[in-house]
Amino acid sequence: MNKRYEIPVLISVFGLGLSLFGLASALAQEASATGGVPAHMVVTVEPRHGDTPPAINQEDVRVYEGHDRDKVTEWVPAQGDRAALELFVLLDDGSGSGSLGTQLEDIRRFINAQPATTKIGVAYMRDGTAMIEQDLTDDHSQAAKKLRLPLGESGVNGSPYFSLSDLVKRWPASLARREVVMISDGIDRYYGSGDVQDPYLQTAIDDAVRAGILVSAIYNPGAGHFGHSYWQTYWGQIYLSELAEKTGGEAYYIGFNGPAVSFGPYLQDVERRLGHQYFLTFLAKPPRKAGFQQVKLSTEVPNADLVSAGRVWVPAGR
Repeated sequence: MNKRYEIPVLISVFGLGLSLFGLASALAQEASATGGVPAHMVVTVEPRHGDTPPAINQEDVRVYEGHDRDKVTEWVPAQGDRAALELFVLLDDGSGSGSLGTQLEDIRRFINAQPATTKIGVAYMRDGTAMIEQDLTDDHSQAAKKLRLPLGESGVNGSPYFSLSDLVKRWPASLARREVVMISDGIDRYYGSGDVQDPYLQTAIDDAVRAGILVSAIYNPGAGHFGHSYWQTYWGQIYLSELAEKTGGEAYYIGFNGPAVSFGPYLQDVERRLGHQYFLTFLAKPPRKAGFQQVKLSTEVPNADLVSAGRVWVPAGR
């Protein structure tokens, strides 16, 4: 008689095993999510068409490390009591005086148009350092007054990426957003051009990403022969594009026909982007030691792209 119950009993036990396995798997996933290391990013929501992106809620944001989805614990608009911004305008002292001089008024208007929650700094790239003309201040008119014509000497700034790294390393940590509008030809005269793995560019990207600083770049020709060398300007603009893309910023005026007519439209776009940013916190996989981890952000909300650095610095797990 017992044989009649063998198959049902086995099925019942097998089903119970599957249930326990599913429960264990769910608990493991939950433990993994709650045991992650908090990682932080500033994200810009960009419309795919038009000027105004849709509102994005926390549940709309997905963060992936490879195929694994991380838990989002914070998604806060950079507005109201979280609107604070520290913004440096970083200009290349090797820029052609004529090409940059005509743009200074547009830059002044941009600085003066910033809200009271924004602190502005002005610095010039020279000799591989960031020569600060005006430290971060909420007196925008004072910052605007510190704009001046560049020295306009070819080679006065060996590598703009040295200067960016110098600025990043000297920038005190802050709970505010930190961003740079960098105006340069992007040419690395110290290392040379034609190498997609320029080590000084890569170091500047690493420094900015680790510090959580977004860099947007506007191309402007340098003084001297390099200012009209197709080869040099090509690589300079490629480098600026890579810098902006990999730090979560935007690159402007990618072309080879001399200086831009006006920086006005680019600076207006920078201002729009600043108005559609969020603070993102998610639980990353706990690494054995602190380092960069590749991440990918996505959303299913129509007409919206989530723009950020492609990597995040994650402290070591306990």
